[in-house]
Amino acid sequence: MKKYENQGSKDTRSGFGAGMTELGQKNENVVALCADLIGSLKFDDFKKNHPERFFQIGIAEANMIGIAAGLTIGGKIPFTGTFANFSTGRVYDQIRQSVAYSDKNVKICASHAGLTLGEDGATHQILEDIGLMKMLPGMTVINTCDYNQTKAATIALAEHHGPAYLRFGRPVVPNFTPADEPFVIGKAIVLNEGSDVTIIATGHLVWEALIAAEKLEAEGISAEVINIHTIKPLDEEAILKSVKKTGCVVTAEEHNIIGGLGESVSRTLVANHLVPQEFVAVNDSFGESGTPDQLMEKYGLNSASIIEKAKKVLARK
Repeated sequence: MKKYENQGSKDTRSGFGAGMTELGQKNENVVALCADLIGSLKFDDFKKNHPERFFQIGIAEANMIGIAAGLTIGGKIPFTGTFANFSTGRVYDQIRQSVAYSDKNVKICASHAGLTLGEDGATHQILEDIGLMKMLPGMTVINTCDYNQTKAATIALAEHHGPAYLRFGRPVVPNFTPADEPFVIGKAIVLNEGSDVTIIATGHLVWEALIAAEKLEAEGISAEVINIHTIKPLDEEAILKSVKKTGCVVTAEEHNIIGGLGESVSRTLVANHLVPQEFVAVNDSFGESGTPDQLMEKYGLNSASIIEKAKKVLARK
């Protein structure tokens, strides 16, 4: 099993900030818009170095999306930033009509996604955003796993033409992907090769999947781990290649079990190569207040749950 070392824990939103800093220096068409959350979205350096390309919109997220769509007409590449709940649920109509339907080159960047928003509770946590965004025609949906990958994805999006949703988080998590690893939109990454069960994970669950694979290996179970950072377009080729070898799959995500990565994988399997599948996700409920670790444990979004589901799906082969 290939070992991925924790290079030091960092929050993924800081990876976004670092990516924006680099983009500010290398691409004069990149502009940033923020809904009164400069510090939370790590826009500080971009604002300091490029004040003429930074727009503080205030607590007016719908207006921010409309302004971003308009800026693309002049050739700008707008990156909008606020919490995931406000980036999607609050402004879905504006995204659908002004960005997706019009095929505008807007990058909707969302921090504080999922349960790991923690103590702010269910009103601020969102577990439906991936489903909302992937259903929009032409929308690219990316959910990164660590600091390095978030930085790389941010930079890659500036070169990608079309509407896109980039999802990341607040908590400090292991930073384990190589800093120089190219980010290819729509291309899955096989982190560990295995022969018994495929574990497909996204976001914060990727590191948990690696922990699960190591523990399963100690029990004589060979797990293949795939990092799906791009949920749409989905790398169906990588998924099918793996499940044809292992014969079963577990999907793991910090999202509602309805509408997320797991359902996208299921659709691929039904249409091409049907194998047993188990899901690690929130079982159709809202979150609640608590520390990120408490919530991830209560809702079963951890390595222990992945191991449990792996053994369950193996028994179904």
